[in-house]
Amino acid sequence: MGAVSQWLEQRFKLKELGTDFRTEVLAGLTTFLTMCYIIFVNPVILGAAGMDKGAVMVATCIGAAVGTFLMGVLANYPIAMAPGMGHNAFFAFIVCGAMGFTWQQALGANFISGSLFLILVLAGMSQAFVDAVPDSLKHAIAVGIGLLLAMIGLQWGGFIVHSPATMVTLGDLTSPSVIISTIGFLVMVVLLVLNVRGAIVIGLLAGLVVAILLGVTQYKGIISAPPSVAPTAFKFAEGLASFGALGRHWVDLIAVIFVLLFLDIFDTVGTLIGVTSQAGLLKNGTLPKAKESLFSDAIGTVVGVCFGTSTITSYIESSAGIAQGGRSGLTAVVVSILFLLGLFFAPLVEMMSAEVAVPISFATKETPPFSQHPIIAPALILVGAFMMTGVRHIHWDDYTEAIPAFLTLIIMPVTFSITEGIAFGFISYALLKLVTRRHREAHWLLYLLAVLFLVLFAVRTYLAG
Repeated sequence: MGAVSQWLEQRFKLKELGTDFRTEVLAGLTTFLTMCYIIFVNPVILGAAGMDKGAVMVATCIGAAVGTFLMGVLANYPIAMAPGMGHNAFFAFIVCGAMGFTWQQALGANFISGSLFLILVLAGMSQAFVDAVPDSLKHAIAVGIGLLLAMIGLQWGGFIVHSPATMVTLGDLTSPSVIISTIGFLVMVVLLVLNVRGAIVIGLLAGLVVAILLGVTQYKGIISAPPSVAPTAFKFAEGLASFGALGRHWVDLIAVIFVLLFLDIFDTVGTLIGVTSQAGLLKNGTLPKAKESLFSDAIGTVVGVCFGTSTITSYIESSAGIAQGGRSGLTAVVVSILFLLGLFFAPLVEMMSAEVAVPISFATKETPPFSQHPIIAPALILVGAFMMTGVRHIHWDDYTEAIPAFLTLIIMPVTFSITEGIAFGFISYALLKLVTRRHREAHWLLYLLAVLFLVLFAVRTYLAG
């Protein structure tokens, strides 16, 4: 044990960072408990795109384990990774739903975006994209994604349904879906305000118990051998091979790849800065191991796509482990091991993903079809609430900042499109800075991106006509 302790000390610099082995293990367990809901949620979301839920669960655990392990070993940061909420929604509901791509093609686009991210990181260029987007739009994008997730969660829980008169209206509050979701959500938020670790997971389990009692799902056990990953593994190659037959839809494909790349870069950088700042790991306002961190994220995404899941990104829930005292990469290594153990909980995932058919769908011809998933719905609503914090960082008293930010965050949920929200934000920001002669406040790359979005809109309109 002495040799092991010495190796751990040398590898993770525990004493230098003011921590020890026991603290790091507890921190890793805490982080895992706050984010392991993704093991249950991700298969349901990507399952809506037609993917095999068991295979997605395996891909989720493997992608999260690889990215988190690399983060711990290469960067020595206590930051965990997993398929990003918002990324998976964009993948399933927008790319595969509204835009009509197959999930194999969506994986192919995700593979390209992950590979581009890796190239940018190795070339030292990823920071340029971060610098190009104003802080107000960065925060607005996060808020917009949160609103979109909350809207999906409210529909999955049966709280809102389609209305021909008002588009959206209140659902039947006595339905099984609403009862299950309400109890699960209340358990989550009560435990959350009481600072109980694993509040989301406990809330999911509470919803599961209620669903079993109401007959919405049946008990199928807890532990089993991992499902086969064959239904999704390396299927991105089929998507890549089909790109040549897309015809005029190549414009949409480019937009999808750009958005996937954009979201991965900004989600990761934003989380890294926020979490490492909390841990006191920033040096003079900079991140010493930024390249290693972004490299870990890019590799995690590519590996995850190979097995069959959406973008792997850093998780803000890592802050829970840091609050527990985690300061080194050993915390991340513990989380990666726990994700591998999560491979054996397939029956629990199957029960969590219980579907409830509804007579009137929330969907229209522009949005993908929905079923209700009342057990998972509270987690989406709560994550949406977490992502609202960015509104306080937007300069609302400066209209050249406030209006583009508002358009960004409101367009996403009402059009069911993250892409359109980003496009409206970029275009309006560039325009307002130009007409107020404050053009130097915006990065040249933002103007380029705004023009590209205008071109994409024009081409898409022309092709649609």
